[in-house]
Amino acid sequence: QVRLVESGGGLVQAGESLTLACEATGDIATFNVMSWHRQAPGKEREMVAYITSGGSINGKNTLKGRFTISKDTAKNRIYLQMNSLIPEDTAVYYCNATASTSDYWGRGTQVTVSS
Repeated sequence: QVRLVESGGGLVQAGESLTLACEATGDIATFNVMSWHRQAPGKEREMVAYITSGGSINGKNTLKGRFTISKDTAKNRIYLQMNSLIPEDTAVYYCNATASTSDYWGRGTQVTVSS
């Protein structure tokens, strides 16, 4: 059974940084893609950034200059470095992992950015 556990969320002021971590119980090398998504109050969940098993990275265009995804295969973790946070980044951030026929989600971590 694969479990994804997010951590690192919290309350910060605008302009500050946070790094989120997602730890998988399984070997992340077996996942085709791992990604970060977020859902703000009253809005649909959106993809923030993803990283493939081969290390290719992509993400939401409007966030590319501030958000960076990375992974540490040895620790079975992916990270989301978020810089210059703005109140519009307030959301629950979720980790996702996809294998050939399976899709896994974490429970999310709350990020709140005050102005």
